[in-house]
Amino acid sequence: MSLIARLLRHKSVEQLQAEIGSRHDFRRVLGVWQLTAIGIGGIIGVGVFVLAGQQAALNAGPAVALSFIIAGIASAAAALCYAEFAGLIPVTGSAYTYSYATLGELIAWLIGWDLLLEYALIVAVVAIGWSGYVQAFLSSIGITLPVWAQGAIGTGEGRVFNVIAAAITLAVAALLIFRTEWGARFNTFVVAVKVAAVLLVLGVGVFYVNPANWHPFIPERVIGADGVAHFGYQGVVTAAAVVFFAVFGYDTLTTAAEESKNPQRDLPRAVLLSLGISMAMYLAVSMVLTGIAHYSTLHTDAPVADAFKGLGLHWVAATISAAAVFGLISVLFAFMLGAARIWFALSRDGLLPGWFAKPHPRYGTPHRPTLALGVFTAVVAGLFPLDEVAKLVNIGVLSAFIVICASVILLRIRKPQLQRAFRTPWVPFVPLLGILFSIWLLTELAAVTWLVFLVWVCLGLIVYFGYGLRHSKLADGT
Repeated sequence: MSLIARLLRHKSVEQLQAEIGSRHDFRRVLGVWQLTAIGIGGIIGVGVFVLAGQQAALNAGPAVALSFIIAGIASAAAALCYAEFAGLIPVTGSAYTYSYATLGELIAWLIGWDLLLEYALIVAVVAIGWSGYVQAFLSSIGITLPVWAQGAIGTGEGRVFNVIAAAITLAVAALLIFRTEWGARFNTFVVAVKVAAVLLVLGVGVFYVNPANWHPFIPERVIGADGVAHFGYQGVVTAAAVVFFAVFGYDTLTTAAEESKNPQRDLPRAVLLSLGISMAMYLAVSMVLTGIAHYSTLHTDAPVADAFKGLGLHWVAATISAAAVFGLISVLFAFMLGAARIWFALSRDGLLPGWFAKPHPRYGTPHRPTLALGVFTAVVAGLFPLDEVAKLVNIGVLSAFIVICASVILLRIRKPQLQRAFRTPWVPFVPLLGILFSIWLLTELAAVTWLVFLVWVCLGLIVYFGYGLRHSKLADGT
């Protein structure tokens, strides 16, 4: 077999479908609402409680709602494509597995490799944001951490390591090592608490909205003291590129395909339900938040809670901080779950060492990749500031979105006869919309994001050609 043929070898859709019933690595315990809760848990989190306020203050002003709409359009187009693949190939691995079936092994490897980093960094970003709310809550009851333990170097004088951010990633990793249904039940409860907190923000905040705070809706573009431009229409787009990672997360639930009771029916439903519910919440919170406080006051570690403190509603602020502290755990749960299962799928296919593809003998979970991810994310969350880590996410997921949207078009041409539990509407227009928006958002990412991405891709190519190409299960026909 030539090198090109080896790079393009792929699993057929029929082969993957035939394996569904014979896979017994995981226990099928998740229903549609537990899957939807994983999706909502992955979407609703630091975007609502942290980034909406911060991006309003830094780049978009009240028009941060438009930033969410821009990011949401790209995400919705991709979600419809994910829903088709989730019903067609309900196998662990999500975008990695879908691209393996359509574009070949090398592209699939690069997507899986990129998503590993992206998901891990998202866990770190959310953990850092979570730490800000924990410290705000502890401060409200008179408890203050030692200065060195409050944050990473560069986030304040005397700060060295974000102890709380590191601790929560390790705790979530431990939770995910135990039975999936235990974690899923806990996650569903946490999501319910988080949704209740969002409804509290809307229910109370709507009575304190001052329409004057929405003017100008798109602030005039200015150049800051650091030489960086802010606001204007370009600022709205810049904010969209930053908050984009807050409007995906539904893809994490597709990584749990082999733990779903009825994946071909429930996965597409859960994808669309989780995105629809979450987008409605994001838009409503963005408008209320910038209505109750001037956008310039929202650049804080806990902008939603601080906005209510500014209104004198300290009980609401304390409740929101407590709910955010509790609710953001579900985001960590969703993305660490997704990362561990992608790692497991890569190892099961021979592209990474098979040692990682051995489920826990008692709990039936991918405990080895989960533990490794817990340690890695703890180090990143402890040592780096939120804004620096946030700049590094999105690019891998945007790349995956492009691949998934293109794959839907390609598979419709190659195999139109396949029975699809869900069909993406208006193909090829919806997938093309997802591709174009994703490319647009890619052009808005910071140079450091591209640099890290290229370094990670180069490292991935070294791993693939040094190990995966020779050890792939498809190399010997297994």
